[in-house]
Amino acid sequence: MHAVYNFVAGPLAWLAWAVFFLGIVYKLVKSYQSAKDKDPVVLNYMNLKYGLRSILHWSIPFGARNMRLNPVMTVVTFAFHLSLFIAPLFLMAHMIMLDEAIGVSFWTIPEGVADILTLVVLGACCFFAYRRLTIPEVKYVTTASDWGILAMVAAPFLTGFLAHYQIGPYNPMLILHILTGEIALVAIPFTRLSHMFYAPLTRAYIGAEFGAVRFAKDW
Repeated sequence: MHAVYNFVAGPLAWLAWAVFFLGIVYKLVKSYQSAKDKDPVVLNYMNLKYGLRSILHWSIPFGARNMRLNPVMTVVTFAFHLSLFIAPLFLMAHMIMLDEAIGVSFWTIPEGVADILTLVVLGACCFFAYRRLTIPEVKYVTTASDWGILAMVAAPFLTGFLAHYQIGPYNPMLILHILTGEIALVAIPFTRLSHMFYAPLTRAYIGAEFGAVRFAKDW
């Protein structure tokens, strides 16, 4: 079991991070080249002022009309994304591993806060699953890959929580936590999870088109 942990937390982790970073760079370069070749007007519309204005405005809860029309979805979505970002990045156990791997560390969140953020992510995943099962227009467009992505996001948080509180066999649960995290990491550039990088670019383009071309707001 110790050898399996060393492999999963060592070479496999480095491989997962390499695929993640190289995959993101590849996808961004490919998207830029595709826009340049097939739809160059997209690049002509880009405007830093209006692009940043749109990104900032849509980053504020209830800043857009659609957010105000769907208050529950807005609250859950913002809480989910903030927790999804803060919990793994500032968790003390992860920071210790980062420091041991590359000698870099920064501030961490208290254990209790990490638990709350983890439960927020898991609760939000249940909420999204409920919507896919009960709301007709959401259920209609839901595919097997959507369920897979939802499970992929929830798995590292669930297994990490269980491992931390030693619910179930500790070592297998810890290895499963690391494995599910690495699977999610590798999947990000090649699934809808890549929207974490594409969404700001799309929002910047829409904001630039509305502001610089239509002289209107996109919210």
